[in-house]
Amino acid sequence: MRLKVSSLWQHKLGVDPIIKKAGGSLKDSFLDEGFILDKKIGLGQPKRIENANILVANTAMDTDKVKIYGARVRVDSMAKVAQIEGAEKDKMREKVQKIIGHGINCFVNRQLIYNFPEELFADAGILAIEHADFDGIERLALVTGGEIASTFDNPESVKLGHCKLIEEIMIGEDKLIHFSGVEMGQACTIVLRGASFHVLDEAERSLHDALCVLSQTVNDSRVLLGGGWPEMVMAKAVDELARKTPGKKSHAIDAFSRALLAIPTTIADNAGLDSAELIAQLRAEHHKENSNAGIDVITGSVGDMGKLGISEAFKVKQAVLLSATEAAEMILRVDEIITCAPRRREDRM
Repeated sequence: MRLKVSSLWQHKLGVDPIIKKAGGSLKDSFLDEGFILDKKIGLGQPKRIENANILVANTAMDTDKVKIYGARVRVDSMAKVAQIEGAEKDKMREKVQKIIGHGINCFVNRQLIYNFPEELFADAGILAIEHADFDGIERLALVTGGEIASTFDNPESVKLGHCKLIEEIMIGEDKLIHFSGVEMGQACTIVLRGASFHVLDEAERSLHDALCVLSQTVNDSRVLLGGGWPEMVMAKAVDELARKTPGKKSHAIDAFSRALLAIPTTIADNAGLDSAELIAQLRAEHHKENSNAGIDVITGSVGDMGKLGISEAFKVKQAVLLSATEAAEMILRVDEIITCAPRRREDRM
């Protein structure tokens, strides 16, 4: 799967462009050019809107119900109850008219939209999306170029979002809302498919790691060959230094050389390969001049990492090496471990 830099900056801004939907296989996952909101379009509302003007809001749209806790309203006739309900509906109708007055054809709200205001929006031909999660409306406001509003008295101070097309799509058995041609022009969404939620969670973690590496590579474009090639090169150089070093220091240097081989060994083990055989082959290959040999987990053999195009970020490799070295140094600084004597058991006889 190819990831665009747009996914990268969304990730760096704390925007999560990943939607997980159970069903199908991982091969059915795809990168969509646009923004997908995991919500459904309500009944009686337009299923497709072109050249949309979007108002993203976080406001209460349920004030057609009395929500004053601890308060009581006493009336002496049903006519007065009807007057109260009429006043509440008039208040809500006035609020809806203010929202419509912004010249929009799509209204996305963080909170619930009750039946009466939803009916008013439908009559006006406006798509109303309710109960969108807060992260979702933040992402939507970001990619459409709008801002989240909570008051509607001054339309000129509200920044609307824009996109070319809003439509309802199907992914598996679920209906979602797709925003294409957004204002930012670079938004995209990764849709993960899998047989179970466990598989989807594992795929999301792997994708998250890949995005983190990608963000570091953009900051520092230096790359190294992958497949355990850097560790084999370093282990060879450290091993040669150990042979030239007299005294007990050579044992510590030799141990560092062996520790570097843990990475290619782990790569082989995780791929279900014979790590002892592959490490022996790698060691033999790296005794040749200018070797680019590494582990090819696809074929289960040693291959040329340069020809295969397998690489990894220099900054990530540097951070791993420094962190592991510092952790080993911290352990070595512990000169003694004090253990507490076991607590005596009481004689219950």
